[in-house]
Formats: sequence, C-alpha cells, structure tokens
Amino acid sequence: MTGDKPLAITGGTGFVGRAVLDVLRERRIPTGALARKVPDEPFEAIEWVRGDLGDDAALARLASGSGALIHIAGLTNTPDPAEFEGANVTGTANVIAAAKAARVKRLVFVSSLAAREPQLSRYGASKSQAEQLVQASGLDWTIVRPPAVYGPRDSDMFDLFRAARFGFVPLPPGGATSIIHVEDLARLLLDLVTAQSALVSKRIFEPDDGREGGWSHKELAHAIGQSVGRKIIAPHLPRAVLQGAASIDRLLRGDGAKLTADRVGYMCHPNWVARFDRQVPETVWTPQIGGEAGLAATAEWYRSAGWF
Repeated sequence: MTGDKPLAITGGTGFVGRAVLDVLRERRIPTGALARKVPDEPFEAIEWVRGDLGDDAALARLASGSGALIHIAGLTNTPDPAEFEGANVTGTANVIAAAKAARVKRLVFVSSLAAREPQLSRYGASKSQAEQLVQASGLDWTIVRPPAVYGPRDSDMFDLFRAARFGFVPLPPGGATSIIHVEDLARLLLDLVTAQSALVSKRIFEPDDGREGGWSHKELAHAIGQSVGRKIIAPHLPRAVLQGAASIDRLLRGDGAKLTADRVGYMCHPNWVARFDRQVPETVWTPQIGGEAGLAATAEWYRSAGWF
C-alpha cells in the first residue's frame, strides 16, 4: 500500500466499522474514517472525516493519500425501501468516484449474501447493483458478502437473544444460514487489503464461521437459547404471519422496527449458506470464532452491557 495514511474506511462508527477500528488499533495502522458524528472517545491513529456517502468533499478528503479503501457504510434496514438505492447504490458510486480521483489502489466492498437473490428484497437489489458498480469501476476490487453478522454491539440479532431468554424464538420457514462473528469479519476485511493480489483481486468472497453447510434455523435458535441458558421453543412461521408481525413491529417501534416487509422477503428464502466455491483462501484468512463460542460470548456481552 502507498499513501500518507495506508487505509481509509467508511462506516467507522457502525457495528462492523467499530470492530474494524478495534483491530486497527491492535495493528496500529494509521487510518482515515468517515462518520456522520465523530465519536467522543479517543481512537489512536484514526483521522476522522465528518460526513456521509452523499458528501463529495468529505469523501475526497477521506480518499486523499490513502492506498486502500474499505467501503463498509450502507443502509441495512429502513421502513422506506426506496432509501436503499440512495444509500447503497448512489453512495457506492460516490465512494468509487472519490477513490478513482484520489488514485486509491485497492477497494474492498462489504456487500451481503442478499445480493445473490436481488429479486427477493429491495435491500438485496441495492447491494447487487452496488456490486456491479464496483466490478465496473476499473479499481483493484474485492467484494465480501457476509452472512448473518453477530457479536458485541449488534442490535439486529439481539432481538433473537432477548426472545430466547423468554424461551420462545419465532423462525421463518425452514431453511439454513451461515453466520460470522464480527471480529472475524473485521480481521478478514483488513487481511484482504494486505493479501497477495493474485489471491483476492477481482473476486467475490462469502465468508462464514467455518461450519460446513451452515446452520439450520432450528439449530441456530437452539444454540442462541443455550447461550442464554434456556431451552426454547422455536416454531417456523409462515410468510403471511411474518408479514403481519412486520406490520405490528412498525406500529410498536416506528422507524426503529427491526422486522420490515422488505426483510421478510429475504428471510423466507431457504438458503443463505455461504458457498464453498466462494471461500476465502486459507493462506489469506480463516475464521477463529466458532458459532457456539461466539454466541456464548455475545450473550455475555449483552449481559455485561446491560442490554437484557
């Protein structure tokens, strides 16, 4: 890598971004990080750039002097699906333009497994369109499609842990999914920046926790129950019931609703297992946190942070 600061990242204050910053502090890599609101807590070797994906001037400052850029920021959930295109498609186009203008050498883009089936949700469609922009960018790119990401500070899967404490975890129709601990994902994103180009350039990876075949929905629900010390009931609910639950969640939590109609669209798909032919080469990265241990540690974090 070349540049005044070897690395720049978007989404530095988000769930995944904070985990990346934790690893960056361990590795002591000077980094520029984009954030709408700069954190009060000190981050050694982090140069904060105030702005968002629609702020061309901020993106130009972020990319300037950087040898590589990890694009993490994006919209994962919203009550208005039309917002996905602006955040995930236009936002990615703006990042690419800034990277090219600053002659950034490497771009690592955090997409989603949902991009595999863009017809199922507006979120997945927006990530698929963003991937196409990255592939056509002319940059030295790598795309990462994480499965369900969990770990400390995660508010999305927290609802499953909280439900498990009451002994009841409602599930979508039968299927299977892969998962990955946020610390493993953070290490991967940084390892891709420094990896030998021939191994990672212009490739799409689907990382996971190393569990072959992923987790059936039932298996994952019971593992979450075990992490909070409860035996649970985990019924599969039909799509119509989940759609009704999404309407209720919107009434109860407004714009903060976690279960949206758009999410129901891809939740009901039976296969969100990372593909074997899209594994990261072992010489670049391997997962270190298995599902059972990671779920237990996450439940303990929720307890110690007072989330339960």
